[in-house]
Amino acid sequence: MRQASVRAHNLALVLRQVAAADRPPSRADVAASTGLTRATVSALVDDLVGGGLLAEVGPAPRSGAGRPATGLVLHGYGPAGLGLEINVDYLAGCVVDLTGTVRHRAVLHGDQRPLAPDAVLAAVADLGARLRAEARAAGRTVAGAALAVPGLVSGTGLVHRAPNLAWHEVDAAGVLATGPLGDLPLTIDNEANLAALAELHAGGPDSFVYVSGEIGIGAGIVLHRDLFRGARGWSGELGHVCVRPDGPLCRCGALGCLEQYAGQEALLRDLPPGEAGLARLRDDAALAEGRLPAAGRSLGVALAGVVNMLDVGTVVLGGIFGPLTPWLAPAVEAELARRVLTAAWAPMTVRASALGPAAAAVGAAGAVVRDILAEPAEWVLR
Repeated sequence: MRQASVRAHNLALVLRQVAAADRPPSRADVAASTGLTRATVSALVDDLVGGGLLAEVGPAPRSGAGRPATGLVLHGYGPAGLGLEINVDYLAGCVVDLTGTVRHRAVLHGDQRPLAPDAVLAAVADLGARLRAEARAAGRTVAGAALAVPGLVSGTGLVHRAPNLAWHEVDAAGVLATGPLGDLPLTIDNEANLAALAELHAGGPDSFVYVSGEIGIGAGIVLHRDLFRGARGWSGELGHVCVRPDGPLCRCGALGCLEQYAGQEALLRDLPPGEAGLARLRDDAALAEGRLPAAGRSLGVALAGVVNMLDVGTVVLGGIFGPLTPWLAPAVEAELARRVLTAAWAPMTVRASALGPAAAAVGAAGAVVRDILAEPAEWVLR
């Protein structure tokens, strides 16, 4: 057991060195950076190449004399991650390879609220099966799947509550285990959490609040490069922070929640629903300037409480908020400057997501990939 544990650790160490390198390292480079012997590294690399995790490329650049060595890179046709997302008005999915590149993607627009949870889960499973088949046809093997949902999720895949879908105590993991993806390892998480992780690994700052703007509003909180989940894993329900105690009734049962002032349906009131209304809002400057600053002020009020409690320096606007950032950000920044106690010494940064609307699905797939990179021995031994 001890020998197997050491080997597993060393496989992960070698793979991590290759993944972090800014150019394809040679086996000798990996040996030098890890402190392992060249013979050990060579044997580990052979295992990782044989398992489809690493590939050898044309000689790595060399400054000294001697014959150039073969370089090592993550294998673009090795195991891949499948990311799926259920949101109120769409289903989405993507396949991401070990390098973090999105290789296959699909989005199905449609209101999920009239459908029973089992029907929605069956539809997203079918979408995932289609993407998995596309990946297989291209020579990639999907190693696992992760599902992003807009609600409170337990570690066992039970969706305790998703207010905007009217889901209560839905055993999403159990339903998916009986469908076309039932043979894959599966994790289920909150969509804002997965989007925040995607943003982090796309080069985001070490600490930030990711705001997922859709019909609902969620937040993923990253502190010192770790996702903050709270005591029971349910942190980040920003959309249900009260901004006006005497405001309208929310789907969660409370009054004056942020979603009633800055959620998609509030922004598109009297406009066509979905993408048509969002396009009109983005394209009509007068309409955007008349409607979005008020939403930004409400968003800023809610976020000021988060920043005062957690002392983060960056707010990332994702989902539908991303392309609307030019109109939302000034109002958000003004409220943060007014309400955050430390704003005079540490001004806040408010910016759009680097990943756009695909962040949650990409984050879900990326979570699968990171698990493979962290524990490659499980894949090598298959």
